[in-house]
Amino acid sequence: MSTLIAFAALAVVTAIPVAAAPKDTLTFAAVGDIMMGLNYPDNAPSLPPQDGALTFESVADVLRNADITIGNLEGVLLDSGGYGKKCANPSVCYTFRSPERYVKHLVNAGFDLMSVANNHSGDFGDVGRAGTVRALTSAGLGFAGFEGTAESYVLEREGIRYGFVAFAPNVGTVRFHELPRAKEILDEVRKRCDILIVSMHIGAEGARHSRITRNSEQFVGENRGNPYAFARFAIDNGADLVIGHGPHVPRAVDLYKGKFIAYSLGNFATNTSVNISGESGYAPIVKIRTDRKGDFIDGEIVSAIQRGERGERRPYLDPTGACIKEMKRLTEIDLPETGIYVDGKTGRITKK
Repeated sequence: MSTLIAFAALAVVTAIPVAAAPKDTLTFAAVGDIMMGLNYPDNAPSLPPQDGALTFESVADVLRNADITIGNLEGVLLDSGGYGKKCANPSVCYTFRSPERYVKHLVNAGFDLMSVANNHSGDFGDVGRAGTVRALTSAGLGFAGFEGTAESYVLEREGIRYGFVAFAPNVGTVRFHELPRAKEILDEVRKRCDILIVSMHIGAEGARHSRITRNSEQFVGENRGNPYAFARFAIDNGADLVIGHGPHVPRAVDLYKGKFIAYSLGNFATNTSVNISGESGYAPIVKIRTDRKGDFIDGEIVSAIQRGERGERRPYLDPTGACIKEMKRLTEIDLPETGIYVDGKTGRITKK
């Protein structure tokens, strides 16, 4: 008996662990704009019940069930201070500052990568950007989109290196208008990763702008880019997955050279200020499966919708499938030649 025990102990000590083989199938979950509550202005904050702990409660299980989950952080994470931006047209000016501690809600919901390239990430200038970087870094979340300081991010998990780049048209962000520089960044990150994810905050805003025109889109006097052309530019330069947001409504989905594109995922969790009536309240979660080369296998649109009064609104799973029906409709009328099909009942996305 003692000999057997000694042999077993020796086996345990000398065993050499075998590294698991990298996964053959990768899963991604992606959503649109996230603004979890306002602590600005100081004398009239709009913070949610239970300090935001319920924000993602109804959708967290869906978000967590992916290898990589991606969102767009609309606004800054900053506890106090900074100077809110001034706009030429105050009637269309919104300023978003959320408490730094709210980063924990993103972590708890399962987010891995956050875009900080959008028209609100500079709402409090360098002070606001510093607060955002501080909060995301302390929480261990990956992020990209700040020009010169956080232009890309590479996350390694289970033997797969995921590169992330985020673009917008705004000062202080990595700008999609500057194509030579965009190509340099994509080329550099492509060399360091196995899968390259591109986020783009692009396109005109509102329910009147849910269509893919394939032209440059103008809004409040600004060139908001050509989503159709830029998505293809990104894929031509190495992107495996392109996730769009910015129009505040869902748009069509697409397939180009075997790579998946979502042109806009609308408003996902926008606690206050942002309009959530009609399609503006649709909060789709797109889930995509690819192979290890980033080529599309299949996917799903999970229908969610924002509900609640100002300061209490958050996304809930939607049994009516409103997001599915709208994104199917838009895909079929805007991109009849696309290589994917959306099932109007289940939300499943498959190759044609």
